Amino acid sequence: MTSPSGEVLVVQNCNALQRPFGVIEATAHRGTMMGNRGDLRGEDGSLRRQWQTKRWICCTLHSKKGTNVTFDRPGRYYPLFFTDEAVALSAGHRPCAQCRRHDYEQFRTAWAAAHHSAILPTAEEIDAKIHVARLERLGQFMEAASALPSGTFVSRMQFPQEPILIWQGRAMRWTFGGYGKTEPIPDDEVVIVLTPEPIVRVLSLGYPISCPSFLTNDLL
Repeated sequence: MTSPSGEVLVVQNCNALQRPFGVIEATAHRGTMMGNRGDLRGEDGSLRRQWQTKRWICCTLHSKKGTNVTFDRPGRYYPLFFTDEAVALSAGHRPCAQCRRHDYEQFRTAWAAAHHSAILPTAEEIDAKIHVARLERLGQFMEAASALPSGTFVSRMQFPQEPILIWQGRAMRWTFGGYGKTEPIPDDEVVIVLTPEPIVRVLSLGYPISCPSFLTNDLL
C-alpha cells in the first residue's frame, strides 16, 4: 500500500499500499483505489523499484461492468493501493484517463485554470510536470495551513514523518488503517506540504476530489 515516503520493501503475501509521501510499503490493509506506475518487479518477481514510467495513475477497483479489475498484470503493471484519492494525489498520482475519464477531464480542466491556459493539457504534459515535482519531493514546500485546499496532505514541523490530511478546515492524522481524530492546526501555522505543488494548485482551482475514506467507511 502507498503512503505519504520512498523506499521499496520486498514482502510477499501483503498488499503494496502507498503512503501520502509516495513510499510503497507492505501491509495487510487494502484501500479504496488502485495505483499504477508500471511493472515494478525484478527478474525474480519481487518488488524492486519505485516506478517504471512517468505516468502515475489512480484507478478504480471496479470495471465499468461492475466487476473487480485484474489487479496483477505481470509485464504491464504492479498493483498499488491507496486509502483514498487524497493519498493517491499526495503520492503523485493523477486520475486514470480510461477507467476514470470524467475525473480525468475535470482534473485537466482545473490544471488548465491553474496554469492560466485556454488549452487543455495532454496527459503527457501533466505527467511530465508532476514527475519533476515528485523528484523534488525532498524539497517539499512550506505554506500556512489556512492557505491550503481540502484534500492536501501536510506534516507539522515537530512531526515531519506523520502525514495529516486537511479537509474542510479540519486536520486528521493518517495511518494505513484510516484516519485519527480531528486535530486543531492554527491558521497561521506553517506546515510542510506533502502533496506535490502542481496538484495542490489543481485542488485550489476546483478539482472535486473524491470523499476521503473517513466519510465513506469503505476501506476494504
